[in-house]
Amino acid sequence: MSWQIDSAHSEIQFTVRHMMISKVRGRFETFSGTVAYDEANPTNTIVDIAIDTNSINTREGQRDGHLRSPDFFNTELYPAITFQSTQVEQTAENKGKLIGNLTIRDVTKEVALDVTFEGKAQSPWGTTSIGFSATTKINRKDFNLTWNQALETGGVLVGDDVTINIELELVQQAEAQSA
Repeated sequence: MSWQIDSAHSEIQFTVRHMMISKVRGRFETFSGTVAYDEANPTNTIVDIAIDTNSINTREGQRDGHLRSPDFFNTELYPAITFQSTQVEQTAENKGKLIGNLTIRDVTKEVALDVTFEGKAQSPWGTTSIGFSATTKINRKDFNLTWNQALETGGVLVGDDVTINIELELVQQAEAQSA
């Protein structure tokens, strides 16, 4: 069964340490993808997501511009972050691990996301939606995001670990009619 991301009710956010003393949160405003969710056997689910790197938003324009530059995402050369699933493991009722290939810039690495199935609902407009929450942690340097600045007080400006939090609402798509 094919499901389309409802971008008005979904978010892809990240958190990273700033100056070793606080956390900066940001999000990507534009992303798309499909999920072939198998309700009868969730381990058969297939996920394919593309994130527009130019849509990064940390609520600070100068920082966002720097993140779009060759020091970080290099959005002109690498306009998208992609994720393609390779495996789903069910770990408990309504919980699992979504394993797949995450590509940032010119590097593809396998990552595992902890996923929770949040439920299924019928909208007042007759559509069916399902919800998922997911989280993972990556090291940005593994994806050639290596820019940093040493601080006079010790430490660095940007932490290496990035926590990614995803909330997806998916809308069931009508099955194609056979000719």
